[in-house]
This record gives sequence, structure tokens and C-alpha cells, in this order.
Amino acid sequence: MKRLLTAALALLALLATSCGAGAVESVVDKDRIVIGVRPDLPSVGFRTADGDFEGFDVDVAGYIAAKLGKEADFIPVLASDRERVLVEGQADLVVATYTISQDRKARVLFAGPYHISYQDILVRPGETSIRNVRDLKDRRICEVQGSNAASRVLEERKVAARVLPFADYKACLAALKADQVDAITTNDIILAGLAAQDGGGMRLVNAQFNEQRTGVGLRKGDVAGCEEVNRVITGMYQDGTAAKLLKKWFGDTGLRIGTVAVPQFEGCV
Repeated sequence: MKRLLTAALALLALLATSCGAGAVESVVDKDRIVIGVRPDLPSVGFRTADGDFEGFDVDVAGYIAAKLGKEADFIPVLASDRERVLVEGQADLVVATYTISQDRKARVLFAGPYHISYQDILVRPGETSIRNVRDLKDRRICEVQGSNAASRVLEERKVAARVLPFADYKACLAALKADQVDAITTNDIILAGLAAQDGGGMRLVNAQFNEQRTGVGLRKGDVAGCEEVNRVITGMYQDGTAAKLLKKWFGDTGLRIGTVAVPQFEGCV
């Protein structure tokens, strides 16, 4: 009987360990968190020559970490790696122009959105025939790996643009300046940052189509962390920080910022 009892207790302990092994550790329970930010987007998420990160998303990420009471380490995350670093546990949060979509929600959890922007179009200064998304028909647009901006033009807007792939937005900008593409289309804050880096040589059309709900990515199952991040985002708007950061990074870019109000959250599911 004693042997049976011992075996039963050992089995229960093994089962408890197995059940807990697959559980997601919440950002709420960590003293130090890792946040993925973009290294390649001027004014949004950009790695400087000394290795630091700067930009609107980086400031938002820092604000979130501070309000959660966490020390934070930043790691560079390109568009194609945002889901991978969360799924593989390399990052606790991803604040990297991560547009919320149904297919992405199947793999990761989203807090927010922390910013509502729009898809827009960047063209060369002498280009006057592209004024809205319909004008992209038969025109060459760049597609960055991991971004869904080009597919949204083709699939959602049913505009038959010619899509050319590039590794990143730096390559896209170089292609635009070299007349290899006719336009870049993606989140307006990304385009505003590119235009600002180029010294005002490129022109933002301000077509503003396809609402972009930019969220904070978390590992699937971290509902407690998601709810806490939503609380922090609400406070960021209520205390005026969101408006200050938008003005700081995009106030002189020609981007239409509009009314800055707390976005309607997606819900932590």
C-alpha cells in the first residue's frame, strides 16, 4: 500500500509539472522584459550608429515598460521576424509597427492598438499623377518581406499594381529614388519617417486609406500581460504622452496627425 501511495504521489507531481511546462510566463511576473523594436525605420524604430534605439515605437515601448515597473532590454526585430521572436520566446513584447490582423491573431496576442494610422503612398517630388490608391494601377510598388501593405492594395482595394520585392524599406527608398519603383505604400508613419530621413526629397501623398491598427504583440496566452498593457496604453493617452510623442517624431513631416484619442481596443483574446 505504501508503495502504491508513493507511486501515485509521484505521478501527480509529474502531471502537475507537465501541465505547468506549457504555460506562458506572463510579462506581469517578470522583473526584466525583452521588447522587440524595429531597427530600420527612421522616426519609428531605428538603430543609431552607437547601437541605441530611437523613434516613436521605441518611446512607446519604454513608456509601457516603465509603467509596468519593469527593466527592459530592446532587441532588433524586422517585419518578417515579429511573430517568430514571440512564438520562440525571444521577446516578451513586440512594439514594431505591428498591424493587428485576424491571421496574425491566430499566432500571437495583441494589446491595443496603441496607435491608429492609415496606409499611404510615398512618391518622388515630381510625381503628380499618383494622388490616391486607384492611381497605383499598373504602377510599380515595393513589397517588404513580412509586410502586408502591398497585398492590401491588391486584395482589399482590388488595384492591380505591379509588386516588386525588396529586403527592407531602406532598399525601397533607394529604389524609389532610382526610378526602379513608382511608389512606396505602407503605414503613414513609416513613410513620414522615410521622407524625413531623406531630407524632404520624397513626398507623402496623404491619401490615407486602409486603417492600420498598430498593436503590441505578446505571446499567445498571456492574457494578464495583455490586460496590463492595455491599462498602460489608456494612461498614455489620458496623460498626454501619446500626443507629445506623435508631435515629437512626426510634427514636422507633413503627416496628418488629427485628433489623438484612446483607440478602441481589440480585447485580449
